[in-house]
Amino acid sequence: MKRKNIFKTIVGGLMFAMLAPLSPLILTSCSDEPDSEYFYTFTGEMMSEYLKNRPEYSEFAEIVERAGLMDQLSAYGHYTCFAPNNEAVDQFLKDRGLSSVSDLSNADCDTIARTHLVSYMYTTYDMVGHKMPTVNMLNRYLATEPGFDNDSNAVIVLEGLAKIIYELKNDSVENGIMQPIDRVIEKSNSYITDLMRDNPKISTFYSALMATGVINDVMLVEDENYNSKDYEPYYTQSGGYEQKKKKYEAPDTKKYGYTFFIEPDEVLESKYGIKKGDLRALYDLACSIYDEVYPQDVNAPGHSFENLTDSVNPLHRFIQYHILNKIAAGADDLTPQEVANVQGLTGFDGAIGILENLVNPCDWHHTLLPHRMLKVDKVTVSAYRGGSKRGDRYINRRNDAKFNFLGQRIEPIDDEYKHDGINGHYFYVDDIVAFTKDVQDKIQNQRIRMDFNTVFPEFITNGLRILGDPTQADAVEEKYGRNWCFPEGYLDGVSFTNCKFIWRRPVSMYNIYMWDEFNLYGNFDFTFRLPYIPFSGEWQVRLGYTSQTTRGVAQFYVDGIPQGIPLDMTKDLNTDYYIGDDFIDDIDTYDNMSEEEKAEYYKALKNLGVYPHPRSFYYNSAGSGSKGYNVAQAIGQRKIISQSYLDCNKDHYIRIRVASDGKGGRDNEFALDFLELVPKSVYGVDGDGEMEDDL
Repeated sequence: MKRKNIFKTIVGGLMFAMLAPLSPLILTSCSDEPDSEYFYTFTGEMMSEYLKNRPEYSEFAEIVERAGLMDQLSAYGHYTCFAPNNEAVDQFLKDRGLSSVSDLSNADCDTIARTHLVSYMYTTYDMVGHKMPTVNMLNRYLATEPGFDNDSNAVIVLEGLAKIIYELKNDSVENGIMQPIDRVIEKSNSYITDLMRDNPKISTFYSALMATGVINDVMLVEDENYNSKDYEPYYTQSGGYEQKKKKYEAPDTKKYGYTFFIEPDEVLESKYGIKKGDLRALYDLACSIYDEVYPQDVNAPGHSFENLTDSVNPLHRFIQYHILNKIAAGADDLTPQEVANVQGLTGFDGAIGILENLVNPCDWHHTLLPHRMLKVDKVTVSAYRGGSKRGDRYINRRNDAKFNFLGQRIEPIDDEYKHDGINGHYFYVDDIVAFTKDVQDKIQNQRIRMDFNTVFPEFITNGLRILGDPTQADAVEEKYGRNWCFPEGYLDGVSFTNCKFIWRRPVSMYNIYMWDEFNLYGNFDFTFRLPYIPFSGEWQVRLGYTSQTTRGVAQFYVDGIPQGIPLDMTKDLNTDYYIGDDFIDDIDTYDNMSEEEKAEYYKALKNLGVYPHPRSFYYNSAGSGSKGYNVAQAIGQRKIISQSYLDCNKDHYIRIRVASDGKGGRDNEFALDFLELVPKSVYGVDGDGEMEDDL
């Protein structure tokens, strides 16, 4: 709870100091310049002049000059500069056995300077997550957390060490904001596996990573042949909300990366009796888990301790399941994106668009273990057991009326060890992460809901879920959010022809999941790989979207087999799936229904192959701060695409082929908001089981 209280101190104090004098008109205005009340002073200088005119920053100024960036900081722009003073630079040099800045190479200066510069303006008010909202000039995120300086002032701490100097924070210059700091920020240019090797507290896991050969599967960094400038921006409107065209760009990078969840040696020893470096004992533990999940491989030659690199080896599988195929630069990347209370409006504190008093916000992620995912929950409503508290994040947690599994808590790394490399990030966990039989049959035997921005691992890895400001429908500065247009071949498991595939950033007034959405335009023929299911059996595949008069019609296929009639995205629940007088278009009416009445309502809709949006979704009406509820909106739908047997050990693909001519809409616009994969044990609202919850 201490972390939360510190955040309240920092943000609350800033809100009182900065927002109290502002009128309601200013609070809802849209500007590309932060309000002057946010700044400590205003000097009229350029950032370059700020550094040159103050002797206490002369050494950092020299570093910036040698990096060739001083001219850039002399021009107009929008930058944040975390400026270490001379004392901080001297300590940095001393720690490396150097006596002056002249001992640094030009390449060193370039790395140091770009580490401390961000291409957007951020006050400390904006730094409320686990990392900066956007990357620095090295294309890396800077970790942020609340802390205190030596005078007990609440400050922001960067990378666990560098503190923003309280008296000098938020100092405005003509082309940005200066944030003086008391330490030089360091970001490692090492591979994530090298950083793991240098941490003696995780030596057993690292030894297993080496012995199984999985280390060879986590070495990708970036596609050097990809160049975003090869692709022209695309301009279009989306849905019935937008009145003018917006710009959609190719992502800046095409990076690869990995996220590791690692049990420290002390956890393995205290809970499982595994001594430091004892791979045989770790192998035996892996056998006790994976022999039950994969009984067909117990007698395979690759199963033995002498064949740890074999794909069927239990220890090989054990290590693979600890690794995601994406970079989560902070714990907040592992669950639905969050935004702090924006300009005093209500309803913006937490996971956007999700009622945290009803559900724990969660995301599902693919691991390197073939065809297996893990789930990460942020605890907001479940009983706080085993020392857990609100805001903690857990892997494969399930705490409901059926099952009571705590899962593995994700924990921060000691400040003395770097854990963010050029191609990955690692976290500690307080217990073993494994795809056990209980995970397969019980914990993951539930509705799997995924926003499309987690279906594609490239999205999080390349920092495309920019937090921005969802109150600004027409962002006039890129830090408030960008829209993307994906080139063919950019996303793994995706292929398409004759179309544009775009993502529009979150906007609070959109009644869609997490307020963002993917769209297809043109004569599309689009195919993507389904997320993995935990066990074979009969599953429903549902597409979540909002109907609009601007949208088109498409035929769906699962593994090449057509599924029913084409889906018409102009139809809504009120006029086109009418079920007598029972359509619920008012949230109070819906909430006052009995469980039996809700069951009948859902059964009637299910017979038509559709469900309303979940009760846990909300949107903010035109930025006013008042909530709207998607379950009571006729345009919010979850369409049953298929209901069939799916094999958990195979890839399955959804194909979406245009079936409209575009004349009645906007170039056959078709929306992909979120997916639901639902086992038969859950969707038995027709009498085959308990009613599926409406959350």
